[in-house]
Amino acid sequence: MTQLRPLAIAPRLERLRSRFEEAGIDALLVTNLVNVRYLTGFTGSAGTLLVTLDAAILATDGRYRTQSAEQVAQAGLADVVTIVIGGQGEQRDALVEGARLAARVGLEATALSWAEATRWEELLARTPIACVDLVEVLREIKDAGEIDRMRKAASIADAALEAVVPMLAATGTTPVTEAAFALALDTAMRRLGAEALAFETIVAAGENSAKPHHHPTDRIISPGEPVIIDFGAMYEGYRSDMTRTLVAGTEPNEAVQAMLDLIKASQAAGVAAVRPGVSAGSIDDVCRSIIADAGMAERFEHSTGHGVGLDIHEAPWVAAKAETILEAGTIITVEPGVYVAGVGGVRIEDTLVVTKDGAEALTQFTKDVAA
Repeated sequence: MTQLRPLAIAPRLERLRSRFEEAGIDALLVTNLVNVRYLTGFTGSAGTLLVTLDAAILATDGRYRTQSAEQVAQAGLADVVTIVIGGQGEQRDALVEGARLAARVGLEATALSWAEATRWEELLARTPIACVDLVEVLREIKDAGEIDRMRKAASIADAALEAVVPMLAATGTTPVTEAAFALALDTAMRRLGAEALAFETIVAAGENSAKPHHHPTDRIISPGEPVIIDFGAMYEGYRSDMTRTLVAGTEPNEAVQAMLDLIKASQAAGVAAVRPGVSAGSIDDVCRSIIADAGMAERFEHSTGHGVGLDIHEAPWVAAKAETILEAGTIITVEPGVYVAGVGGVRIEDTLVVTKDGAEALTQFTKDVAA
């Protein structure tokens, strides 16, 4: 892969400030660490960011003295973000002082417990304003650098599955368990350059494939049964997400083949519908209607997809009645599935980036069912 384009981190603070007036605030305390990273480049496990109309303060502890300075500078924010290093009390004092002239301070409502929000109200000596998704909305549209990293994460996942799928083809002679296959897949991703897993890998065989979020067990995978493999890689903080349903060793039975054909058709139609200007809910409608027409509506028990980025599940949500209008740079999954208890299930998923005239699948592994 060619050199990755840089992340455009520096402009994000001004984009956030442009949303203050509508939110009714003069400052925002950012406590969600993923949002702190998005706005500053800082990747530490502890830190709070105060953004006012004309300043930004990042408070963290001594473990991150050097790292915070380096990462903020790499983001092009060395002269924009003031870094405060100290204990918890010193950090809070600096943040409260920084917010002193802000009459209306916002808190990220979904990132704080009630106790934490109450403590901040005491420290600020005024009632903070609950804010929802101020930063998350910004994250919905990915810049070129973000797309490059997600494409890289997807390519790692593609190559990893390619490397380990022969284990399924050999199940007739060499037994393999769900857990062993998951471990091999996870290891392959790390060897190919993933910094971590995007989420806990799902490998679900036979009747277990009727459980959408099954945890791999020591159950042996048998030839001819469906195997749902849902996994992803993380690269420089950005994640991929892909599901394939493969059949180990031989041809599937008639019931499984019918589900495979149905979900391939549903997923393909959903992917074809992804383009700028359509609502996220309309993608769900397309996938769901095909499954409903086959008389299996009640077997599709989750939404069609979700946004992906620094989090594995983030806005926008590809679900019934979701009103978000897709724009170029939005990255979503399309992952319809059906599940029949005692028989098995099928799910197929791709991660897609919306382009100016359609969509590009970042996940490329074949959808052929034979392993």
